[in-house]
Amino acid sequence: MDSKHLKHFVAVAEHEHFTQAAKALHIAQPALSISIKKLEQSLGVELFRREDRKVSLTDEGAVLFEHAKRVLQQLDDAQLAINELKGLEKGEVRLGAPSMMGSYFFPQVLMAFKSRYPNLKLTLVDAGTHSIRQMLLDGELDIGVINDENVPEDLETDHLLRSEMVAVVAREHELASRNSISFDEFFEHELVMFKAGYFHRDFIENQANLCGKEMKFSFETNLLPMILSIVKHEFAITALLELVTQHEKDVIAIPFDDRVQLDLALAWRKDGYLSIADKTFIDFVKQYV
Repeated sequence: MDSKHLKHFVAVAEHEHFTQAAKALHIAQPALSISIKKLEQSLGVELFRREDRKVSLTDEGAVLFEHAKRVLQQLDDAQLAINELKGLEKGEVRLGAPSMMGSYFFPQVLMAFKSRYPNLKLTLVDAGTHSIRQMLLDGELDIGVINDENVPEDLETDHLLRSEMVAVVAREHELASRNSISFDEFFEHELVMFKAGYFHRDFIENQANLCGKEMKFSFETNLLPMILSIVKHEFAITALLELVTQHEKDVIAIPFDDRVQLDLALAWRKDGYLSIADKTFIDFVKQYV
């Protein structure tokens, strides 16, 4: 059974008229009549009652009509899927993520995505959430990872994951055996922190203000490996997402007495254009999580 014949059959059934169906299909009426005749001959049944200028379905035609519509819809869906995959032969996903997510969450995700779509280009920009939000709004990024709180109205978000913020110390540090730590005590120690604009830095600064404490900065850097090295050598302590400590054997995570859970989300510009590659990446990350 030829899909072309089915398409012709459905058109005649819907228009109840050969001439109108032929016009809708952009073919000559004799060619349409021949196509329907061939379909009837191949099935061994009559599909239409031909009455004057109008036609109507026979009982056999009515049965075929329901099946034919489903078959043609499935063929259309298949073609759409193939076209989208062809579209993924070229394209770029521009992703913005804070250091901790870029270093410990996305490498495996990006490699898995790249394995499935090898011809796509992936660009990962390391920045704080405030910068990422602005770059999204300015069109410099397609997708970004931001703190899912006080999100600008111009951004659309989809929850990604929840991670706990913890104090991070060296294995031999005096705090290493603690089950938890208060913010008051945390602020008594020398700190190494990311620069302002990163969500955890902003949160810690806010906590210091609430505690009436002054933050003691020994170091300030956006280089995560340097922060970890300073902590491991016991020059200072810091606060990071727990997912970092799960991959670093030489540091210890200590929860705060008042547990800090941060919700992170994928974000994109609400009125911006998301390419097929961008949409595919968002779906892929959600399935991966």
